[in-house]
Amino acid sequence: MANGSVVSIAIFFLVVCLLFSGITDAFLTAPNLLNIVRQSAPLLIVAAAMTFVITTGGIDLSVGSVLALVATLSAVTLQAGLPWPLVIVAMLLLGAAIGAIQGFFIAYERIPAFIVTLAGLSVIRGIALLITGGYSIPVEATSPFTVIGRAWFLGVPVPALIALVVLVVAYLVFNETRFGRYVTGIGANAEAVRRAGVDTRLTTLMVYVLSSTAAAAAGIILAARLGSGSSNAGQGFELEVIAAVVLGGTSLFGGRGTLIGTVLGALTVAVIGNGLILAHMSPFFTPIVTGTIILVAIWLNFRLFRGAIRSR
Repeated sequence: MANGSVVSIAIFFLVVCLLFSGITDAFLTAPNLLNIVRQSAPLLIVAAAMTFVITTGGIDLSVGSVLALVATLSAVTLQAGLPWPLVIVAMLLLGAAIGAIQGFFIAYERIPAFIVTLAGLSVIRGIALLITGGYSIPVEATSPFTVIGRAWFLGVPVPALIALVVLVVAYLVFNETRFGRYVTGIGANAEAVRRAGVDTRLTTLMVYVLSSTAAAAAGIILAARLGSGSSNAGQGFELEVIAAVVLGGTSLFGGRGTLIGTVLGALTVAVIGNGLILAHMSPFFTPIVTGTIILVAIWLNFRLFRGAIRSR
């Protein structure tokens, strides 16, 4: 069934690409394709981690707010004179800490992930707004920090290379390690996995650590590419991430996930956004399309996996 989902999203991705290539000649040009890959790097990174979360049967609505907070604090700490390598490490640790806090309430206090991360979405975004007062904080253009988001290596954007490394590691962890098997098992039947001697609470906590750390990495890349940190960054980002994962064939009910499908789903979301811009359509139309994709993807997801849920 997972293979069927991957094939379906691959076909849909190709259809979307063909559609936009027919609408505008600029779509299939090398600069535009590289631009799509560069701009979709944060989405690919966070969607890879979100695949782990959703496969356990959970959800993380706070990733957009974590991205905004990290982008903001990156700019603030760089202005304060902290060395850029230290800023990167500190921001990744901050993301991991946020994930650990949310994961604790979800895994150990048994509060639904939707409630915990919805609260996190509000609180974390509020902290970012409090720090900035709603204004963007610039990053010095000459700072080596900007290399992360703007540099190219062998003709490929550095953000795309970072995303590629993350995706390869995520694929190997998800498919070739005990942790990946535990993640799938928890989503399929958490009690059976617990009785087999697995610490399901710790595993659940760790997937939220991964998710928030990935969101922090995305915030770093975004701040480096834009040359500023804004508390308004990443608004609606969590919807794009969830759309990418579900569109790729990962079951919202847990127990089934596919990293390849997630990559195709993320690229599809990115291509649709890019294609609409090239077609000179209103940028306000993009959320409408994204929301429609989420609705259709969830409907198909439910139709595909409803039988599996009833048989448990």
